[in-house]
Amino acid sequence: MVDSDIVILKKMIQPEATVALESEHQKKIVKLIEVSDNYTVTIRGMPNDDEVIVIKVDTFSAPTTIFLGNRGECKRADFAIIANIIEKGKFIVFIEMKRGKKTSKEKEIIQQLKGAQCFVEYCQAIGKSFWEKGDFLDNYKYRFVSIKNITVNKKPTRSKSKDDIHDTPENMLKISSPNHIQFNHLIGHKK
Repeated sequence: MVDSDIVILKKMIQPEATVALESEHQKKIVKLIEVSDNYTVTIRGMPNDDEVIVIKVDTFSAPTTIFLGNRGECKRADFAIIANIIEKGKFIVFIEMKRGKKTSKEKEIIQQLKGAQCFVEYCQAIGKSFWEKGDFLDNYKYRFVSIKNITVNKKPTRSKSKDDIHDTPENMLKISSPNHIQFNHLIGHKK
């Protein structure tokens, strides 16, 4: 039997660069923690462990010894959630978190989201070449999310994107002052 993409990623990525799911009221959640700035975002309604991996992308050192960084190519978003859910489909969600109102310019957030996408595409190339799985991470839908004002008083989660589907960094889903974030909302799935 051929390993799934998620199984291969779990064999490929250092455990220290991943975030384990937790259980809360018999449901799966993940707590995205930004240690250096001391804040946490919880995402509820996560898929089962065998359907998802959460990668701390910024664990990967910025490739400043190779690239000049003039166009933001050394930046990375905070997290990538890669999910292959039988009843919903295949999704890769890139997440950049910002502590408060005074955050990076949108252009910089876009660069960070693009950098995380490049990291996942590198993992895809590794899976195809070294794991010899020709369709590794093919046919996944990309989703891009910016979460800000994390440390301000919590309100009902508000979000906006220019269109309904946030499938490019420039059209990211913007969530401000999150109280409850559901995984289905991040992937654009209504159920």
